[in-house]
Amino acid sequence: MTAEITAGEPGAALAEAAIARPLARTAGGGPRPTADWLAWERSDTIKAGAASAISSVAIAAMLLSAIVIVSIAASHQGFLTPTARPGYYPAWLAGPLAPLTSWLPLGNSALDAIFIGGFSIMYVSYVAVLICAPRVRPVYALSAVVALQVIFFLSPPLPLTDIFNYLNYGRMDIVYHLNPYTTIPALEPHTDPTFALSNWHGLESPYGPLLTLFTMAVVPLGIAGSFWVLKAVLLLTSLASVWLIWSCAGLLGRNRLGAALFLGLNPIVLVWGLGADHSDFLMIVLIELALYALLRARVKPTEATPSLVSPDVFAGALDRLRSGWRRVVAVIDGAPRPLPAGAPGWWWELGAGVLLAGAVAIKASALILFPILLAGSSRRLRLMAGILIGGVGLGLVSYAAFGATLPDLAQQAKLVIPTGIPNLVGYLLGLGGETDTLRTICTVVLVLTVLACTAWAWRTRDWVMPCAVASLVLLITLSWVLPWYLVWLLPFGALASGRRIRIAAIVLGIYMFISWMPSATTVYRDLGIHPNTTVVGRSDARYLHLLLNG
Repeated sequence: MTAEITAGEPGAALAEAAIARPLARTAGGGPRPTADWLAWERSDTIKAGAASAISSVAIAAMLLSAIVIVSIAASHQGFLTPTARPGYYPAWLAGPLAPLTSWLPLGNSALDAIFIGGFSIMYVSYVAVLICAPRVRPVYALSAVVALQVIFFLSPPLPLTDIFNYLNYGRMDIVYHLNPYTTIPALEPHTDPTFALSNWHGLESPYGPLLTLFTMAVVPLGIAGSFWVLKAVLLLTSLASVWLIWSCAGLLGRNRLGAALFLGLNPIVLVWGLGADHSDFLMIVLIELALYALLRARVKPTEATPSLVSPDVFAGALDRLRSGWRRVVAVIDGAPRPLPAGAPGWWWELGAGVLLAGAVAIKASALILFPILLAGSSRRLRLMAGILIGGVGLGLVSYAAFGATLPDLAQQAKLVIPTGIPNLVGYLLGLGGETDTLRTICTVVLVLTVLACTAWAWRTRDWVMPCAVASLVLLITLSWVLPWYLVWLLPFGALASGRRIRIAAIVLGIYMFISWMPSATTVYRDLGIHPNTTVVGRSDARYLHLLLNG
C-alpha cells in the first residue's frame, strides 16, 4: 500500500523523511542501507567498502562501454548505423565522438562483437549498481546518469531509424501538404532527404498527433536542425523523467536513489531508447508528471470533516436522501463527503488528467493506464474531469490540424516481431507463429489483466503495483514489441514496494537484448528455432515488407 499524504500536509512529512533516510548512519559511523529496495539487511549484505568499490567500478565500466559503443557507431558503418549509406555519413548525423575510434580498422564481425560485449558489460554493471544501491554515493551515481545520457545524446541514431520517420511525417504535411494520417510516405517525392533516411514508406502515420505537431513545428530548421532539436528534447525529457521518479519515490517513502538508478541507468533504455532517439520519453515524462500530481493530491479516506448539521435534521426523507447521495458520490469519487478541510487543491487531479490525455496524444499505449489510475486515485471525479478536458482539447487541436483521422494503429497492430514472446509461443506450440487466434487470446489476457488491476487499485487505493503488472503483461502479450518499450514498465517498477516486478523487468531486458543483438538469428538457429521459415512467419515477413516499401 502506498503511503498516504494528509490533507493538511501534502507531502511535506514524507518528503522530509525520504530526504533524511539516505543520510542515516549506524552507530559505528558507516552508512546504513537507505531502504529495503532490494530487501537488503546489514547482516547479509556486502560490506560497505566492498559495495562502494563494486559500484564505482561498475559505473566506470558503463561509462567506458557507452563511449566505445557510441564512438564506433559514429565512425564505422554497420549494424548500429542503419541510417548511414555508402558514401553518405555526414558529420551532423554521425555526431562528435567519431574521432575516438575512427582510426581502428574494424569489420562488421568486429563491430558486432564490440557491441555485444560492450552492452553485456553495461547490463551486468547496471545490475551490480542496483544491488549496491544502498551503498552508492548519490552524487557519483546521479552524475553518471547524466553523463551516460549525454553520451547517447551525442550518438548517431542507433540500430533503428524511427527519428526520421517522425521527421518525415511532419515534413509530409508542411512541405508537401499531405496528411500523414491518410497518405503513405511512398506517395511523397522520393527526393525528400528524410525519405531516404526513414523506413516506413507504406504505413500511414501510427504516431500520436501531439508528436506529429511537434515534428511539423521543427521543419523550418532543416533536416540537421530538426534532428538535433528533437534529440535535445528527448534528452531533457529523459533526464526530467529520472528527476520525477526521484521525487515520486520520496513522496512514497521509497528509496529515491535506487528508483532513479533503476530508470536512468537501464542500458536498454540508453541504447535503444535515447541512443535511437525514440519518442517514448515524451510520453513517459507526461505520465510521470501525472503520477507526481496524483501523489501530491492523495487524501486519506478517513479524513472526513465532521458534519456541522445536527442529527435531528436527518430525520426527514429528503435529508436522508441527500446523505445517501453523498455516500454514493464518496464511494465513486474515493474521497469522503464532505471533503476534508485543507485538502490538496483540485488542480492536482485535474492537471494529472490533462497530462494523461497528452501522453495518449503522443502514444496510444498510455491508454491502458487510465482505468487503473482512476480506480486508485483519491478523488476520481476530478481526475476524470481532467482526462475529459485534456481529451476534448487535444481532440479539437488534432481535428483542426488533420481532420477526422486517427493514427494508423490498425495496420501496425498486425505486425509481428519474429522473436516476440507471442510468436515464439505459437511456434513452440506447433502453430508456426502468432496466428489470429493466438493474437485474440493475448488480447483477452491483456484486457482481463487490466480489469483485474483496476479492481486491485480500487480495493487498495494503490495504483503503483497494478500499473506495473498491467505494463508487464502488455509487453509480454504485444505482437510488435520493441526493446525501448521496456521504459513503459520501468517507472512503475522503480516505485513499487517489492522486488519481484523489478527482477521481472531486468529479466525481460535480458530477453530483449538477446532477441535484438546482431547475432540473434544465429542464436535462435542454433537452438533449432526458425520462426521466419514457417507459413505464418513468411506471411508476416511479406506484410512487413509491404509497410516498409509501400
